Amino acid sequence: MSLARHHLPHLHTPVSCIGLGTVKWGRNQQVKYPAFELPTDATLHALLDLAAAAGLNLLDTAPAYGVAEERVGQILQQRGGADFVVMTKTGETFQDGESIFDFSAEATCASVRRSLKRLKRDHLDLVMVHCSADDVSVLRDTPVLETLEQLRSEGVVGSIGVSTMTVEGGLLATELVDAVMVPYNIGYRAHLPVIERAKLLGKGVLLKRALYSGPAQGSALTPGEMLRPLLATEGVTSIIVGTINPEHLRDNLEAGM
Repeated sequence: MSLARHHLPHLHTPVSCIGLGTVKWGRNQQVKYPAFELPTDATLHALLDLAAAAGLNLLDTAPAYGVAEERVGQILQQRGGADFVVMTKTGETFQDGESIFDFSAEATCASVRRSLKRLKRDHLDLVMVHCSADDVSVLRDTPVLETLEQLRSEGVVGSIGVSTMTVEGGLLATELVDAVMVPYNIGYRAHLPVIERAKLLGKGVLLKRALYSGPAQGSALTPGEMLRPLLATEGVTSIIVGTINPEHLRDNLEAGM
């Protein structure tokens, strides 16, 4: 049995209903996790072995994830150009222990060119705008989307999406791009209207923070109990789970089967 796959606009390869986040591949500073060491290459290969065996083909990375983009590019090159859909982002970088946001045309172009080099690709499958808290202003008042559209016309960008922070920003994004990434889990469902609107418009929906159950939910829930209701939500394309523990990934994959 393999993970179900769903289509995204402007993306030729359908993506698996579970995607693997890579923030822990490259960044262990100023993150909301207990202290940890960055994983070895051997661990990353083990993760991708599990992913490939289950049919997981979506990797989520970003310039804000430290050296994650470089590591994704290096590991995939070592694996002979393994067939993964790679989603990266633009708009946020992490420098000297803090996030810096820049949605200008120049910064967006530079970000995409840098990601191409780091990921060792001549085309980016999916680029998400990594929004700040004021996501509505980012979408309305900056040239980031216009710039990404221009880069798409040049053949270096496929699907365009937005990783949003607010419900209002998510609803706006569904009107403007191919896919939206929203926070959504069993303890936090405020963005359900965004998911419903995206489904109506035929847009993709990726979920972030899916394994945070909220303090009221306790800590006894299994990954399956947390993920299955989300996977059953109409309109959800894929859930991004970030882990560097092969056993945890195996549990997540079993939930998606």
